[in-house]
Amino acid sequence: MKPATIYLAVAAGFLLLLLVLRPDAGVATDPRSPRIAAPPAPPASAAPALAASPVASEERSPLADGLNAPAGTVDEDLRIVATLIEVFRSNFPRDGNPTGSNAEITAALTGRNRLRLALVPPDHPALNARGELCDRWGTPFFFHSESRVQTEIRSAGPDRKHWTEDDVVTKQ
Repeated sequence: MKPATIYLAVAAGFLLLLLVLRPDAGVATDPRSPRIAAPPAPPASAAPALAASPVASEERSPLADGLNAPAGTVDEDLRIVATLIEVFRSNFPRDGNPTGSNAEITAALTGRNRLRLALVPPDHPALNARGELCDRWGTPFFFHSESRVQTEIRSAGPDRKHWTEDDVVTKQ
């Protein structure tokens, strides 16, 4: 092979690689479409660095805004959390719902994922000091992954104790 042919083959491979890594490259987007904010960069002492987000965004996601709102209800809160998980899954179809402990699921929802997609702002009032997503009474939600696409979400209710009669449960 001639050097020019090798150079062109390498350049074409590089461009193909860029298109695979940046599927939105070259695609016109509607500037009026909502964008989801990327979380601020974690401190150097935080978890391992994540790859840069392929989605440029300056706006904050409004999906969690109504969570634990004073005028809302626990049923509305559970619907919001279920929606957050559903939106997460739609962005990670091969992975399914986020799994693990409350803190691990919350980390994924606040942007600690490979796309740095933050559906819950890291400073949301529903997050406790341990990084857990809490119900309106300050008790961490209990997440039970039933499958990669179905998660049971449980609020402990006003008595703040899980597995009692006032618990409120939904499935996403």
